[in-house]
Amino acid sequence: MLWVAVAWSLFQLWYASPLPFVFGFGILNDTEARAIHLGFALFLTFLAYPALRSSPRDRVPLLDWVLAVVGGFAGAYLFLFYVQLSGRPGQPTTLDLVTGTVGILLLLEATRRALGLPMVVVACVFIFYTFAGQYMPDVIQHRGASLTKFLNHQWLTTEGVFGIALGVSTSFVFLFVLFGTLLEKAGAGNWMMQISIALLGHLRGGPAKVAVVSSALNGVVSGSSVSNVVSGGIFTIPLMKRTGLSGVKAGAIEATASINGQIMPPVMGAAAFLMVEYVGIPYSEIIKHALLPAVFSYLALLYMVHLEAIKMGLKTIPQRPTPARERMLRMGLGLSGSVLAVCIVYYGIVAIQAIFGGAAPPLLALAGVALYVASVWYSSRYPDLALDDPSAPILELPRAWDVTRTGLDFLIPIAVLLWCLMVEQMSPGLSAFWATVSILGIVATRKPLMAVFRQENLAASVRAAWDDVIDGLALGARNMIGIGIATATAGIVVGTITLTGLGLMMTELVEFISGGNVILMLILIAAISLVLGMGIPTTANYILVATLMAPVVVDLGAQAGLPIPLIAVHLFVFYFGIMADITPPVGLAAFAAAAISKEDPIATGFQGAFYSLRTAILPFVFIFNPAMLLIGVDTWLQTIWVATVSLIAILLFSAATMNWFVTKSRLWESAALLLICFTLFRPDWWLNQVSPPYEELPASEFLSAVGQAPADGRINFVVEGVDLMGEDVRKTVNVPLGEPGEPLERLRSIGLTITQAGDTLMISNVAFGSYAKRIGLDVGYDVVAVLRKADQPSSLIPIGLALAAASGVAGLQFARARKQADRKEAGPAG
Repeated sequence: MLWVAVAWSLFQLWYASPLPFVFGFGILNDTEARAIHLGFALFLTFLAYPALRSSPRDRVPLLDWVLAVVGGFAGAYLFLFYVQLSGRPGQPTTLDLVTGTVGILLLLEATRRALGLPMVVVACVFIFYTFAGQYMPDVIQHRGASLTKFLNHQWLTTEGVFGIALGVSTSFVFLFVLFGTLLEKAGAGNWMMQISIALLGHLRGGPAKVAVVSSALNGVVSGSSVSNVVSGGIFTIPLMKRTGLSGVKAGAIEATASINGQIMPPVMGAAAFLMVEYVGIPYSEIIKHALLPAVFSYLALLYMVHLEAIKMGLKTIPQRPTPARERMLRMGLGLSGSVLAVCIVYYGIVAIQAIFGGAAPPLLALAGVALYVASVWYSSRYPDLALDDPSAPILELPRAWDVTRTGLDFLIPIAVLLWCLMVEQMSPGLSAFWATVSILGIVATRKPLMAVFRQENLAASVRAAWDDVIDGLALGARNMIGIGIATATAGIVVGTITLTGLGLMMTELVEFISGGNVILMLILIAAISLVLGMGIPTTANYILVATLMAPVVVDLGAQAGLPIPLIAVHLFVFYFGIMADITPPVGLAAFAAAAISKEDPIATGFQGAFYSLRTAILPFVFIFNPAMLLIGVDTWLQTIWVATVSLIAILLFSAATMNWFVTKSRLWESAALLLICFTLFRPDWWLNQVSPPYEELPASEFLSAVGQAPADGRINFVVEGVDLMGEDVRKTVNVPLGEPGEPLERLRSIGLTITQAGDTLMISNVAFGSYAKRIGLDVGYDVVAVLRKADQPSSLIPIGLALAAASGVAGLQFARARKQADRKEAGPAG
């Protein structure tokens, strides 16, 4: 089993690399690669996950070997018989149907073993719906499907099991998981933890803040909340308990910080990579949109932890006595040195690319290797970091630089990943490949290099490094089994939706339940995401809810006159799918944290859900205020303003929910802080009560408005027409525009073709899979108006009033806190 897992990792590296095209060998199309990916996942599931609790753990039963081989064959069937299947589309043979039937059954059994029964139940409900459509209530009724049609659609095409979700898992999710696993294997996880302790341990509630920051750092390279809890929680939870936090709160803080790891760029949860396909924008754009909410969520959690520490009077970890001047000097050198190093690396790479052109990549690779060897040499002069002992007291905090210098080389693969994603704009898969190659090189050579520089036993170090490489490759594949199976099973749900037309029916159902009210609709979708997330993984949850509900939100929002950007809707679904990991009664992250803290998982979950309220409001905010996603924000000055106001708002919200600002808040003060928070998040709501936000211009000005829009700008316009159900619709939509150019060409770049006939502008074509198609535009709709931002009073007015009110509340609490302190001092004296 070990070597099969290693082979899976090596296959994924080969598939993501440019090597097949260099050698002209092993070139696979998407369908073939997905089939091999699922074949590996099914084979390993039956070997790694016992069938029952009573199954033997010291050996793999013969039946499981049989199921593994049959499952691997069924999963890889599209690869093994690709030529034959492509020659007879829609005409399955008996072998095709038998393989499809066995494949579906074994996939469901693999899902039960790896993910639990709830995901199986969800898949079975949709399978049942496929065959019993004619017996369903009118609102979701369809004519049903035959077994042959079902199997062909689900197993022999890319509409079902082998669809987009499995494709994303194959293309780049695997490599990101492998990257995080190898980084942990190299020791980067402990290194990040120790840096967090060194930087924050001296603060009040320092260990809890360490948990938050270390989870944020882990979240940069890991997209799993449960793995974040397990890898970091074994150190931070006992550390928090040692300094006075209860076990429930310690576990809740770690679980809350860890689930946010999935929203922290650049390596977000696996579901975030699916957005590339569902939203149709590059992953670098998704990172840009997701950055501010993720940072705000972590900063708000840090603030809540600080308030919790003040309320409980927690003690700090002792710090080495250092004169204030030396501390300031060290801090200044650390910050300036970090900025200088980043600038030297960035401009050095840019200069080499500019000077050497096509010859730059090998030169940069050599420079990277030289930098790595120099970093390891420098680190070898100091002792390796010891793993934190959760049961031992921390007598003295280490200095940050003393920790940092032991692992400077760990920054290289992270820098490679960020450079490829953000600067070179490579695909996520290729970016992850180069980052994984770099960390694989570190795992393979770090211990031998250390042995050489320290004059230790080289042969033993080489053997240890080899073992680490094999273990890392195997563990990376082991960590991917659940994701691979989850995305395949979620494909059954997606396939059912495309086969039965359920997506169109859901629009009517949700509109009926919510009465067309966007807020009620969003609350309904949040609740659905939380409920589904109690039993199925985040990735599958996102696929299900995004496929069913995201188009509904966009469509009903457009009909209500609210143009919601597509990325905002998908991030909304993504956030609440992640929230399910901590929401009782089945919050997996809370259960993992409770196992470490040895406390009640339900109590841990409720406490964690309370701490996560600040994350839960953010999706509602950016639906109505997309500026938080940097949509419609064109300058650095605007970015700084939006970030500052939004940060103050989320911190005030945290203070209100904690019922503590400067001191313990009275009820009316918490209510006032919530109102102030709302005003800072939505100053436009107050302005809209005075004057409308937009003015409608005639359709004749639409093309000129498109032409005048700045690069990467957005435009709002209104369309009218008849939908597929024969009903008249009026929609307000928001579309992004790329580089400046001729108006019709800019529209065609998002899949929209406009035909002008006199004063009428009609949509004559909408490209399949384009952004225009995803937001519900269709052929035959007329553009009836373009919306221009109206002249309203300045948003500074409500923001200024809100900040003044917050200062007033703070002033009252300062005065009250001073009086309380005076009474305490006077008490003993009296």
